[in-house]
Amino acid sequence: MQLTVTGRQIDIGNALRGHVESALESILTKYFKTAIEAHVVVAKEAHLIRAEVSLHIGRGIVVNASAVLHEAHAAFDAAAERVAKQLRRYKRRLRDHHAQPRELAEPPERARDYVLAPVPDEDVDERNPMGAPTVIAEISTELPRLTVGEAVMRLDLADVPVLLFRNQAHGELNLVYRRTDGNIGWVDPVLDPARRPAAGNISRGGQ
Repeated sequence: MQLTVTGRQIDIGNALRGHVESALESILTKYFKTAIEAHVVVAKEAHLIRAEVSLHIGRGIVVNASAVLHEAHAAFDAAAERVAKQLRRYKRRLRDHHAQPRELAEPPERARDYVLAPVPDEDVDERNPMGAPTVIAEISTELPRLTVGEAVMRLDLADVPVLLFRNQAHGELNLVYRRTDGNIGWVDPVLDPARRPAAGNISRGGQ
């Protein structure tokens, strides 16, 4: 596994780097041995330390976790424990996913991911009455084909608020997201029925 440890406004000494490497190797040996790469960022935020762990365990699956504490080792340990908890929760499903043979299919579908500037509080510019946002960055990202269950798993593992995917059951674009009440929302647009399989062929509980 390729490991990168980066410090932001903080020095990453050999002791911390060795601790990070040992801890991640221990977690992966226990739960998932075939990780591709890991990125750890330790950053100073005022009087606190933030540790962020991003673990790419293969086939488009990324595990992200972070923690903020007063000390670098403790912050990393808390973030690493969250990674371990996620891997423990999805251990069987991840192994089943990894064991599935790779299909010789078409190249993965791509999508454009835009980063937009926040909308200013002042009055709308007369030259731009519709308030079109300013594009800060554009990123090419993969649009995965998943079941709803797999999409929820990836949303949870990546610790992101929303995930756009193509529903494996019927091929249309779907979206899962985190609700403010702690539950997961699922958006499945009602499109032309002719483009969908019969309702009886879709299992709501098993997607």
